[in-house]
Amino acid sequence: MKKVILADHLLVTSVIIIVGFSACKKQINKTSAQTTVESRSVAFRNVYVNATGICDHPFNEAAVLAEGYTKQFEDNFDTDLSKWNVWTGGAFNNELQYYKADNMEIQNGNLVITARKETVTGATNPFDATPKTFNYTSGRIECKTNISASTATPKVRIVARVKLASGYGMWPAFWSYGDPWPTQGEIDIIEARGQDPFKYQTNYFYGRAANRNLVKNQVGFITSSVDLTTCYHVYEMIWSQNSLTSLLDGKVIETKTGGYIPNLFGKTERIVLNLAVGGNFFSNLNTSQITTGSMYVDFVKVFTSN
Repeated sequence: MKKVILADHLLVTSVIIIVGFSACKKQINKTSAQTTVESRSVAFRNVYVNATGICDHPFNEAAVLAEGYTKQFEDNFDTDLSKWNVWTGGAFNNELQYYKADNMEIQNGNLVITARKETVTGATNPFDATPKTFNYTSGRIECKTNISASTATPKVRIVARVKLASGYGMWPAFWSYGDPWPTQGEIDIIEARGQDPFKYQTNYFYGRAANRNLVKNQVGFITSSVDLTTCYHVYEMIWSQNSLTSLLDGKVIETKTGGYIPNLFGKTERIVLNLAVGGNFFSNLNTSQITTGSMYVDFVKVFTSN
């Protein structure tokens, strides 16, 4: 996911409904003594996983409900985006796109987020109205229903069926976060690079002060057996008090424990879907090679369990 210098996706004010609750981080100040001292107590480790993807895998909701989960949120993208807040403006992480509603549409029961090469002028980001020229546009939405793993709902299961965007410089993401970042935490279920269609990453962030992330080297580097951009796959994250468990196409592929994961318990986040263009997520990016692409989302569901 993000480099050490990043503070992931920002946010737009969201309406809270609650189950318990982005990826557009702000720049992180890494110089504080608090960050240095507290980070030493965390086990630093990135994880590399080989996973078996199943093209157009169906989601077995009945099996999830049979495990004792209750469905709290669902959007099958049949009609509109009324369950989401639409981001308008630039973002962070040195990303190149301007987000606008025109880059998102409902097609045959799917949300399609498309990155286009076009020149527009707009606000630098939601906190800076300074006009800026962008050479790309794309889309980002943030759920109005918040989620939280807490004593009331100790497990939150976040699910989406997605066909990732292909294309050099494309950065599709499915994640959750809360404000002020990262005091409410951030959970990255998918972050992918369009030029690496067999790979994606998981991660999380947390800090006790705004813009000061304490989490390092907790990335899950997932390599799938099949191309993730040619068909739909089911991505899940189970958020509980002491773990973050990732599933791909119905199979557990990675579990994060320890570190600051217990600090996320009781925090409130909102789910985000977006397609960024370029930015700090890429190393040695050649902007002249950036193409365009589309991210397809069949549905988003949230389940909770006691």
